[in-house]
Amino acid sequence: MLSHIDQNNQPTMVDVSQKKVTVRTAHARTLIVVPSAVLELLEDGEVQSKKGPVFQTASLAGVMGSKKTSELIPLCHPIALEDCQVNITVNENRQIQIDCLVKTSHKTGVEMEALTGATVAALTVYDMCKAVSHEIEIRETRLIEKTGGKRDYRADGA
Repeated sequence: MLSHIDQNNQPTMVDVSQKKVTVRTAHARTLIVVPSAVLELLEDGEVQSKKGPVFQTASLAGVMGSKKTSELIPLCHPIALEDCQVNITVNENRQIQIDCLVKTSHKTGVEMEALTGATVAALTVYDMCKAVSHEIEIRETRLIEKTGGKRDYRADGA
């Protein structure tokens, strides 16, 4: 059964009033494939653009996106985030890897905040690098891990 649909098939916010406050964490990841022309712009692990340092700007955008999740996704609870870290690197496959890690003490999880943060950071990378090439692919956004609440989750099943 979908959590945001009531018995009358109408959209509804999940009632979390009876849940306990627990520490909740989530880790989401987005992978971006960029052409070599973009990778060649890397200077000490950072792409520089006329708008400024791409990875630093995208990291800030990811944090801002995480904080605004309830304004962007219908029926999401507004959550005061206690921590949000967005880390952007080039991985061993020469893809830009964005990891968004979010933490709070609340009655509901922060998966959507982590997924939104990683996605907004990826869109910012695209926006700042599109002048070099439009052959940028935002390939994958997924939940890597969540803790707290009814059950924990790890993408690798561990």
